[in-house]
Amino acid sequence: MVTSALCFVSLFSLLLLSSSSPLPSTIKLPLYHSTKFQSSDPLLVFQHLSSLSLSRARQLKSPAKHSSSLVDIPLYSRSYGGYSISLSFGTPPQPLKFVMDTGSSLVWFPCTSRYLCSRCNFVNVDPTKIPTFLPKQSSSSKLIGCRNPKCAWIYGPSVLSKCQDCNPSTQNCTQTCPPYIVEYGLGSTTGLLLSETLDFPNQTVTDFLVGCSIFSTRQPEGIAGFGRSSESMPSQFGLRKFAYCLVSRRYDDTPTSGDLILFPGSGKGDTKTQGLDYTPFSKNPNVSNAVFQSHYYVSLRKIIVGGKHVKVPHSLLVSGSDGNGGTIVDSGTTFTFMESAVFEPVAQEFVKQLANFTPATDIQNLTGLRPCFNLSGHENALFPDLVFQFKGGAKMKLPLANYITLIDQDVVCLTIVTDNNVIGPEQVREGPAIILGSFQQQNYYIEYDLENNRFGFKRQQCA
Repeated sequence: MVTSALCFVSLFSLLLLSSSSPLPSTIKLPLYHSTKFQSSDPLLVFQHLSSLSLSRARQLKSPAKHSSSLVDIPLYSRSYGGYSISLSFGTPPQPLKFVMDTGSSLVWFPCTSRYLCSRCNFVNVDPTKIPTFLPKQSSSSKLIGCRNPKCAWIYGPSVLSKCQDCNPSTQNCTQTCPPYIVEYGLGSTTGLLLSETLDFPNQTVTDFLVGCSIFSTRQPEGIAGFGRSSESMPSQFGLRKFAYCLVSRRYDDTPTSGDLILFPGSGKGDTKTQGLDYTPFSKNPNVSNAVFQSHYYVSLRKIIVGGKHVKVPHSLLVSGSDGNGGTIVDSGTTFTFMESAVFEPVAQEFVKQLANFTPATDIQNLTGLRPCFNLSGHENALFPDLVFQFKGGAKMKLPLANYITLIDQDVVCLTIVTDNNVIGPEQVREGPAIILGSFQQQNYYIEYDLENNRFGFKRQQCA
């Protein structure tokens, strides 16, 4: 959600002081995950991750109702998305780390020597020593003005109504674009918009819109928005597609990386990547809610557990013109979220097919995950397959580690979350009903083919 806070303009004005080279065929960047926890107790770790996933889902589904200031969940370094890349902005380039996020669109970094991050005293993170971008040291830093078309990317066509010193009847306006405020599931950030140079190996992108954040809550790193809006990395860079491979989350500090691959420029038509299954992106809702317009909607047709097609309300599998219902893909959500009307029949099918195992209700209550099962006394436990079938027949048959996880000794749990509110089929819902999270995407090659408007995937070891 973006709003105006004009009191920041004068402060930023004091703090801040073409053409691109030929496009390479691809740009490959290391994609790291690094999650640090105060406790090594897996019960607390999974309790934390399930709470994070649920809070993120609530924000994506209904951003106007769920302010991050109302959420009180411990947040550890990069555990809110888990996968980071390094990008360099400015002249000369200044490298910084960013969380790669397909659930939002603005690209922003901690900015100026006065950057303040509230509630950022995480494990091994000193809030006073967060790396920041210094506009004074970049000859290419320029503030975005109210009449710059890129200001309207954030505020829409009525942007001049937010620029109080601009006379709509004249073209002479030197006022800076109003400060942005972006809310995430567990944090927020505010700052001013800059035009900067983004530097890649063998490629630079000039006049790139980027957020210079001077105050954030629970955001120790910048965020690289890979959503579908005009201000996102794919849109500004003119990517025909991008792809990533998320390494398995081991909940430690192992310096293992996957890949983020960018494909700039126009492609060669309808060329598919070998070995990938594809499903078309659904049409984004034409609504005023910019968050919904930024999502990657896909058409999930069936959820299959152990060969059994689970019956869920059809209205939840299809996204409406209002953005409600349907499925989105989000790299910033850890565990896949399902609305209760979808989750309950899925969970019950697991319970039915695993009836020989004892329910571990105590672990369920501690972690917020369910169903959980005690495997003691069972040497060769067999679990039902979990398959997501999409429009066009593409099937994502998840590896066991992507949906059943050992929590405590002999106890395993389903790593999918839901809201506790049971919603009947006749009641009004808001936002996507299913959010495909990064835990279920790990060790998959995931492709966002923007040129051909489709989502592709295949199993692949990412390390």
